[in-house]
This record gives sequence, structure tokens and C-alpha cells, in this order.
Amino acid sequence: MRSLVGLLAVTCALLFLAGAASAETVEVAPGVQVTKKTYSGPSHEQPFFGFAVKDSAQQAADEKFVKAMLEAVGTREKAFEETTKRGWRAVTKGNASEAAQRFNQAWLLAPEQSGVYHGFAVIAQMRFRDNDFADEMFRVARKQPNPLKSLNADYGKMLLIARRPREAQEVLEQAVKDTPDFRDAWTNLAWARLQNGDAAAACAAADEAVKQRPSGNANTDLTAVRSSAQCK
Repeated sequence: MRSLVGLLAVTCALLFLAGAASAETVEVAPGVQVTKKTYSGPSHEQPFFGFAVKDSAQQAADEKFVKAMLEAVGTREKAFEETTKRGWRAVTKGNASEAAQRFNQAWLLAPEQSGVYHGFAVIAQMRFRDNDFADEMFRVARKQPNPLKSLNADYGKMLLIARRPREAQEVLEQAVKDTPDFRDAWTNLAWARLQNGDAAAACAAADEAVKQRPSGNANTDLTAVRSSAQCK
């Protein structure tokens, strides 16, 4: 029996290693490797254009886009800023397909920038419900240049959605330092603390949230967490 159990354990370990080894990675910027993940739907509506191999016409279209943006705004930095602004506006409107297209364009302009991976993380979670890939993108975004102040707030929210409250709390503790006037960050921190068994600390975060600027769903979420934590 022991030998059979041992054999099964070894087999499972080998299968696990084989699965891990089969995950293909792709360099998407100098020194940046990510897992090659593809989804159903048009390639331009997926992160990194769905890792599709482009033909000469598609490559020419990409070059034409970059050239047009540089001529319109003057610098690659300004072109990147304008493109990502359009991406975030699409996210706010709930238009994930347009947002993905904009962040793909931003990738063409400046593949090393944090905002590219931040945007793709949101798209992965928002449209494809792929928390693992979203987590990977957030981790890359935190290492890349010029991260948005909202990066940790968005990452912490994703970790809560993925039911990983302990990791979420750690990220959200930093988020409220990055964006101390962002009510959603405080509210999500309150949820994380509550799920981690600290109702008093959850109420403290909720009290801080009350003082900050609200977003669309902030008041409903805040009321719910205060009720759940039995805040005074």
C-alpha cells in the first residue's frame, strides 16, 4: 500500500510539473515575459492582440497608427497618455471591448509602461473573468515605470473578487496610502479586514471612507460593510 501511495504521489507531482512547464511565456517588452493567454473573440479585443502573429498588412496598420498619433500629439509620451485615457474612459463606461483596443494601442506605443499591464489586468478580470491572468498583469504593472496611483486600489479590489482577502488587505493597506482620498479603497480595505476577522479595524477603515469622495457604488458598499461589521 505504501508503495502505491508513493507512486501516486510521484505521478501527481510529475503531472503538476508537466502542466507548469507547458505554460508558454512570451516577451511583450524588453525584459518582460508574460503567460500566453488567449480567449474567444476578436484578437484586437484581447490583451496583446491575443498574441496573434500579424501579417504584413496588420503590421503596416500598426505602424500607421503609431505614426498618426505621434504626428497628432507630438511625442510618444503624450500619445500613450491620450490612448490610455481613452481606455480608462471605456472601462468606466463598461465597454471592455473598446478598452482592450485602446490598451493594445498603448502597448504599441510604449510596451514598457505600467499602464499597459494595469489596463490588461482590468480587462482580464472585467471581460474574461480570468483572475489568474489579471493577478499576473497586476504584478507586472507594479514593477513597470510610471504606475497610476489607483494601481493598488484596483489590484486589491481584484483580489477581493478572487476571494483572497489576506492578500487583498496587504495591497489595500498600501492603496489607501497611495490614494488617501479614494473612498472605494477605504471601503474595500474595510471588507478585507472584516473577512480577515478584524471587525474593529474594518470599522476604522469604514469611518475613514465616510470622510472621502464617493464613487457610484461607494455609499451602498459602505453601508453594507458597516452593517456587516456592526459599526457604531
